[in-house]
Amino acid sequence: MDLIVQKYGGSSLADAQKIKNVAGRIARAKDAGNRVVAVVSAMGDSTDELIELASQVSASPDRRELDVLLSTGELRSCALVAMTLMSLGHKAISLSGAQAGIRTDAQFGMAKIAGLDPQRITDELDKDKIVVVAGFQGITPGMDTTTLGRGASDLTAIALAAGLDASRCEVFTDVEGIYTADPRLVPSAIKLDEISFEEMLELASYGAKMNPRSIELGMVYDTPILVASSFSDVPGTLIHGDPDMNRNVGEIRNRVSGIATDINVAKVTVQGVTDRPGIAAGLFEPLAADGISVDVIVQNASAGGKTDLTFTVKRDALARAEGVVRRVAESMDSDDVVTSLGLAKVSIVGTGMQDAPGYAGTMFRALADAGINIEMITTSEIRITCIVSEDQVGAAARALHTAFDLDSPR
Repeated sequence: MDLIVQKYGGSSLADAQKIKNVAGRIARAKDAGNRVVAVVSAMGDSTDELIELASQVSASPDRRELDVLLSTGELRSCALVAMTLMSLGHKAISLSGAQAGIRTDAQFGMAKIAGLDPQRITDELDKDKIVVVAGFQGITPGMDTTTLGRGASDLTAIALAAGLDASRCEVFTDVEGIYTADPRLVPSAIKLDEISFEEMLELASYGAKMNPRSIELGMVYDTPILVASSFSDVPGTLIHGDPDMNRNVGEIRNRVSGIATDINVAKVTVQGVTDRPGIAAGLFEPLAADGISVDVIVQNASAGGKTDLTFTVKRDALARAEGVVRRVAESMDSDDVVTSLGLAKVSIVGTGMQDAPGYAGTMFRALADAGINIEMITTSEIRITCIVSEDQVGAAARALHTAFDLDSPR
């Protein structure tokens, strides 16, 4: 008997009828002879609503208390799905992240999974129950509730799939799989049948609709992940470890798998910093200590013994980042700290790009021909990312999708 882990996103659980549809899908997996663990997100926009409610009572909500509040969204979904399964004649039980054995560090709002004790889940499965687990949350050694970051129910599901040695992890959402680009921005985007962990990690890190840490975990434990729609039976996209994907490697452009976009970008520039050893460490160590992740980093060439340091963070981290940077900048005797919103990232992703020339040139030419200015550039072995104006990100994605021959099925 196979054990499968399924995950359902908030859009799939937005109301009572959708919860019934999800329960029916879970029940069918059980009726097919599988042992089933289902991980659920909060209903619809519940998390955003809870964040807004917290902002109405506090200008700066305590991060521990905010995690306690946000965890209730998944608990509500979890109990409702379990109730619905029972009404369909199945034995089911809901478990919080803590009850499911998900142990984390104490980084509230972006906790990391430190360990997993799935014994309670195993015990309930042995009683022939469907186990419904609240995603996005865990518990510290001090018994404090934590959340794993936005979109981290994927991470919960894949961690459980790895820890339980499940046959597969199925991620059900409001789209039919992973596309060559965001279909809302690029109408000609095409659904991929499969994609490698490496490519999916880059796409997820730079805007695709999956939690990057969940892809990392799937890659480490070689746990195949199927991404499919909860609203239809259309075959989804399989994320797995085969880097080949049967591509025509003779065609340079066909090595690009997809275009990723992300508007959750803010820029911070520290102007006029004295150019000496230790400046970068003195700036980025305090940011890391405050749990702020930095993405693209650019340091200008020194002029007159001074330089500018520019980096990007997520928009919801900008206020905290600016506070940290201004404190540090004073000790560095910098000229000023400037922040910017209204930016976005657009990336091309594909294995094998590092082995052939032409990708950067094709990308930059396509953006130039579309009248799109590039503010910053960063690369990896299988990705090139440009920071552009947010109001141009759709045009940028469409131009690149065409330039790299992604408009037609392969």
